[in-house]
Amino acid sequence: MSDAERQVEKGYLLGVDTGGTFTDFVLYRAGAIRIHKVLSTPQAPEEAILQGIGELDLESEGLVIVHGSTVATNAALEGKGVHTLYIGNRGLQDILSIGRQARSELYNLQPAALAPPVEAGDCLQTGGRLDNRGGVVEPLSAGDLEALKREIARRRPEAVAINLLFSYLDDRFEKEIEAAIPDEIFCSRSSAVLPASGEYERGIATWLNSWVGPLVAGYIERLGARLAGARLSVMQSSGEAIAAEQAARQAVRMLLSGPAGGLVGAGFVAAASRRRQLLTLDMGGTSTDVALIDGRPRLTREGHIGPWPVAVPMVDMHTIGAGGGSLAWVDPGGMLQVGPESAGADPGPACYGRGGREVTVTDANLILGRLRSSAFLGGRMQLDLAAAREAMERLAGRLGLSPEQAAEGVIRVANEHMARALRVISVERGVDPRGFTLVSFGGAGGLHVCALADALGMRAALVPVNAGVLSALGMLATRPGRQLVHAYLGPLEGMSDGELAQAFSRLARGGVDALVEEGLEEDQIELEYALDLRYLGQSYTLGVPWRSLAQAEGDFHRLHETRYGHRMQAPVELVNLRVALHGPEAAIALGQPPGARPAEACELLNVWGVDSPVPRYERAQLSAGETVSGPALITEMASTTWLAPGWSCRSDSAGNLLLERTVES
Repeated sequence: MSDAERQVEKGYLLGVDTGGTFTDFVLYRAGAIRIHKVLSTPQAPEEAILQGIGELDLESEGLVIVHGSTVATNAALEGKGVHTLYIGNRGLQDILSIGRQARSELYNLQPAALAPPVEAGDCLQTGGRLDNRGGVVEPLSAGDLEALKREIARRRPEAVAINLLFSYLDDRFEKEIEAAIPDEIFCSRSSAVLPASGEYERGIATWLNSWVGPLVAGYIERLGARLAGARLSVMQSSGEAIAAEQAARQAVRMLLSGPAGGLVGAGFVAAASRRRQLLTLDMGGTSTDVALIDGRPRLTREGHIGPWPVAVPMVDMHTIGAGGGSLAWVDPGGMLQVGPESAGADPGPACYGRGGREVTVTDANLILGRLRSSAFLGGRMQLDLAAAREAMERLAGRLGLSPEQAAEGVIRVANEHMARALRVISVERGVDPRGFTLVSFGGAGGLHVCALADALGMRAALVPVNAGVLSALGMLATRPGRQLVHAYLGPLEGMSDGELAQAFSRLARGGVDALVEEGLEEDQIELEYALDLRYLGQSYTLGVPWRSLAQAEGDFHRLHETRYGHRMQAPVELVNLRVALHGPEAAIALGQPPGARPAEACELLNVWGVDSPVPRYERAQLSAGETVSGPALITEMASTTWLAPGWSCRSDSAGNLLLERTVES
């Protein structure tokens, strides 16, 4: 039994998701789930976490915390990494600036120049160059090392990124440079961060790891010091947890930490309702993340953070700047726009009463009557309808509309942004969303789920139990694990299964040792092997599972034909080996809804656009099998679901709300 499982038995397991507006908590204790929210503290995220733990009346001693951190994400998106030097081979120090020369605006003849990741003066060159077979083209001399030491002493960086050509074949030169760098400087080498082919992608991953690494390490150190006695893990972008002390050196693997928790949580709760084909909508205060799950979250090696490619495995999702806190504004042409700017946590939407004066999506929902001011956060936070209305009147005046008409316009524009994002992740990839279930979560998701399902022609949706804190619940449902990769270039013809089995075993060993160090037993660890393959002469690869070479080659041909519409007669080339390691399934269970009794409305409310008063139900009072017909509002501590006309919902045995369209739109 692992340490985490022992703590679950004792009943002390806490999932924490730090968002742009709120920090969410899910406490699993003695078989029961308790949820909590506090406003985030972006300048010092640990303060909100400590505040929440205090309000939950928890002692850190013996507490197991799985945490989704935004420190690496925010630093990368805001360009606030530390002063970092980049070291490459002689003549190749400007690889990061040159990139792949891909244009973000294909038909713009005068695109705006992007600033290079590392300024030219901070890009150093040295010896230690290998060829594509691992042979030494130029040795790393003592003079090279001394020159690097002098430059580092003169420039005084906080971090260094080392990326030598073909270092994944032989890492000795990178290790020699690493050993020459003073201990107080954060150092990453490409042969450890991403030992895969592609010098630009490998270099960007290594630079990102160093650029935000000291910030992540400092944050984890501060949080750990103030939670003495707690066992702290961090969610990785791939959806597995890693011990905090190991995460500090792998910052690049935490860029989608929080959103990955949402996908794990969505898969976990939907499986309890026997739903496996999902489109997910995670609508928080600042942004909305959408993804497709077919049994499990998909991983991609072609993700991005801002303008930079991130080739380490991460959940495959699409993010837009449309959330509950997204600002509404009128452009110079008089058109209503929503986002991507957000009111954030401070001052937040106008209705928060913290000084915000601009209209947000949350203000629009409140004015339309879809949010109950006294029922927000279970009544712990009173929304200021007058402040929201005052802000909306200013916006409505510029549009020549009534406040309610302007509010409806804000909702429609926000919905169109989100519907477009859902089409990107499904229709544009050849997936018909009509056979999938739309799983909506995040604090604001339930207010928009019916409209978005209608927009995509979907007849089924699911609002999970504890939807407003599902990313935090996903932290508890995740498994400890690793995603490992190593280049292994060569044509499949001539390779043997025995040769690959030995190579996979060598690659997996480091991951197994790391998980054992975290407290797992070796026989608890599951291994999955995969190959990155391509036709000889191609640049891009497709990943297929490996059980045998014959099976893998056949799968590759079929996948290529499915993805691109044809297969080729060219030889197939192996590029990378990949190993996924997973610990045991989470030992938690969802709570059960109350026993059978008729649902009774708490009150009747006026909702704009609906002629008759709309009933409001407390979700906790809906019994298993109970059906509610729209229009209706269903409120809970961390979210509200707007059940639109033409829709009905049923609370199932897992406590999830299953929504179904009953009238054609």
